[in-house]
Amino acid sequence: MSRASEDSNRRMLRARDAMDRSYAEPLDVPALARIALVSEAHFIRTFKTTFGETPNRYLQRRRVERAMFLLRTTDQTVTDICMAVGFSSLGTFSRVFAEVVGEPPSVYRRRGPLAPVPSCFGMRWLRPGSNGAVSEKPGAAPPP
Repeated sequence: MSRASEDSNRRMLRARDAMDRSYAEPLDVPALARIALVSEAHFIRTFKTTFGETPNRYLQRRRVERAMFLLRTTDQTVTDICMAVGFSSLGTFSRVFAEVVGEPPSVYRRRGPLAPVPSCFGMRWLRPGSNGAVSEKPGAAPPP
């Protein structure tokens, strides 16, 4: 791997780490590009090449992952969870959640509390796949 490629990867990781750390805060491409020290267009293009999805889609998925956990482990309303994970519109949250998970937040919540499993396994098992499918059947293989 060339030095330029390593530097580019490091810059993209810095921006992704910021998204992971501050997912509930308002984040936009200009702010993330500044973190990565690149132009906005270059940031979007390089982030997608590096991680396989656009920065916006990564941030949406990260927010939905957190919402999935909150829906199954708290009594907060869907609206409160929507706002807590960084969405500013319940309609957008519901649409994005359904796209990523395959069902609306209220239906997902009806599945009840999460089964007690090691958190690393549970996170991998419940992570939404790129096709939007989530499998929770006992013995089912985790999504790719």
